[in-house]
Amino acid sequence: MPTIELDAAAVRVPLPGRGEREILAPTTLTLTERRIGVIGANGSGKSTLARLLNGLVRPSSGRVTVEDRDVVRDGAAVRRLVGFCFTDPAAQLVMPTCVEDIELSLRRTVKDGATRRERALAVLAANGLADHAHDSVHSLSGGQRQLLALSGVLALEPAIVVADEPTTLLDRANTRRVGDTLLGLEQQLVLVTHDLDLAARCDRVIVVDDARVVADGTPADSIAHYTGLVDR
Repeated sequence: MPTIELDAAAVRVPLPGRGEREILAPTTLTLTERRIGVIGANGSGKSTLARLLNGLVRPSSGRVTVEDRDVVRDGAAVRRLVGFCFTDPAAQLVMPTCVEDIELSLRRTVKDGATRRERALAVLAANGLADHAHDSVHSLSGGQRQLLALSGVLALEPAIVVADEPTTLLDRANTRRVGDTLLGLEQQLVLVTHDLDLAARCDRVIVVDDARVVADGTPADSIAHYTGLVDR
C-alpha cells in the first residue's frame, strides 16, 4: 500500500480582526493500511484532515506527503495519486450523460475519442452502471449518482481514494451498496464517515474531536472511544 505522512500538519483560518482559528491542530500520522476510517462529530476537523491528503486544503504549518511527494510543492503529482470523492456527487457530475461524464474524467489521459468512449463504457460496466451509460445523470438514484462520481475518480486509476462522507445523503440500501464498493477497492481507501458499521470494516480508525486526533487504533477501540465522547 502507498504511504501517506502528516508531519505536524495543521490548518488555521483567519478571523477578520480576531487572529486565527485552528481547524486542525498539529497532526502527525503515517497511513499505510489498506482501509482507514476517520470518524468524528460534525465540525471536528475530520474533513479538513481528509482534504489535506490531496491538496484540496493546504497545511498552514507542517507537511503532508504522499509517496514522498509534497502536497504543496508536488500538487499535480499528488492529485494523480489521490482521487477524491465528495459527499454530494453533484460537486463532481457536470456532463449530461453518464458516459460523457466519465469521458470528461479521461480527457487528459486518453486523447483518442473512440478509445476514450470504450474506456468510459468499461468503467461504467465495472461499477454496475453499464445499463445507464446514455442516461441523464439527473435520472439516476442517489446511490447511482454516487457510484457514477466514484467511477469518474476510479477511471483515472489513482493509487489512493479519499471519500468524504460518501453515504451521508443515501438511504440504507444505497449506503450498503456504495460502502461495499468502496471497501472492496484494490486501492488504499481513506473513508471519512458517520456510519460506524462502515468504520468497523476498516483496518484502522482515527477519531477526530475538536480539531485533534484523540484516538487511533483498531476499529473496536477507536469506535468505543468515539461513542464514549458522544455519550459523555
